[in-house]
Amino acid sequence: MLNNMKAAFRSTYGPPNILSIKELEKPIPKDNEVLIKVYAASVNRSDNHVLLGKPWVMRLLTGLFKPRVATTGSDFAGQIEALGKNVGVFKVGDKVMGFGGGLGIGSHAQFIVYPENKRIVLIPAHITYEQAAACLEGAYYAAVGINQLKPSAGQKALVYGATGAIGSAYVQFFKYHKVYVTAVCGGENRDLVKSWGADKIIDYKTEDFTKDTGQYDFVIDAVGKSSFAQCKRLMTDKGIYAPSDGLENLFLVPITAMWGGKRVLFPMDTKATLNFIKERIEDGSFKPVIDRTYPLDKIAEAFTYVATGQKIGNVIVTMEA
Repeated sequence: MLNNMKAAFRSTYGPPNILSIKELEKPIPKDNEVLIKVYAASVNRSDNHVLLGKPWVMRLLTGLFKPRVATTGSDFAGQIEALGKNVGVFKVGDKVMGFGGGLGIGSHAQFIVYPENKRIVLIPAHITYEQAAACLEGAYYAAVGINQLKPSAGQKALVYGATGAIGSAYVQFFKYHKVYVTAVCGGENRDLVKSWGADKIIDYKTEDFTKDTGQYDFVIDAVGKSSFAQCKRLMTDKGIYAPSDGLENLFLVPITAMWGGKRVLFPMDTKATLNFIKERIEDGSFKPVIDRTYPLDKIAEAFTYVATGQKIGNVIVTMEA
């Protein structure tokens, strides 16, 4: 048993009920890897896409007919238990958090191995493993966007989907840069979003945000439910529309760049992203948002809830023994 671990397992693509908890062999770190005892991870929109195998184009990378990685999960918060012989940055006992990318790394498990030179940093001392896990996937995408948009004080941003994992992080990161933020969310969450610093709230349940009279330097779609065409009128002459998915938006990136005016930007990853998040946690300008926490054996329920699109911030799974 000492060499085994529990992990979420599936052998095919499909809905959450295909997931089971299985005893698997504990991985062994390669020379440049660390073995991490995982205490918490998020269940997020990216994980849900990987679980379903949709959109189909992602199967070119995750496996055409069945998933190449049987265990779900794209981020982690845990403690280093063993080191590969060439590891020099970390030591046994370090508390770390990391993000392996939207296609998944199998982190819904009690142990994973991970390269020390990838997206992994020490957890700030004053937060829990659960809180650390809520600072990863969604916050990572938002931080990548912020660092590429390079906002400055006095500019204006509209964030559609402001209560999600990505949106809640965008609101806080924009406010760190002293940007005026209009947040689009359910009206029942008005006070919560105001507590993150939002200057104006649009209740999407009673108002059409695309008819807002404001002009924005940045329009962020954090839920993947709008288009450049719908949001164009909200943007300043040099305004930037930053979506969170959609192939049609990806195609518009080079086209709108040639126009020289309003444009679509798909943020590109940088090595500094996790350190940016860590620094914002440490200076208090970013606080993780957790909706619900599930034990590993209830992970199918966690995925089912995430699929409703109603979560506030992050859904966390804990790897209880």
